[in-house]
Amino acid sequence: MAKPTTQQIKLVSTADTGYFYVTKKNTRATTEKLQLRKYDPKARKHVIFKESKMK
Repeated sequence: MAKPTTQQIKLVSTADTGYFYVTKKNTRATTEKLQLRKYDPKARKHVIFKESKMK
């Protein structure tokens, strides 16, 4: 079977609250790790979320 182009990833908060988002990423178009600035409700502010693998 062919390898899928999109892959599910987990975006983990850098504020060490344990909060995360689950999203999809096109692995062929974006080869580097994602870093997005999103809202962390536990920290109650926008912080940087870094990509990690789903388990």
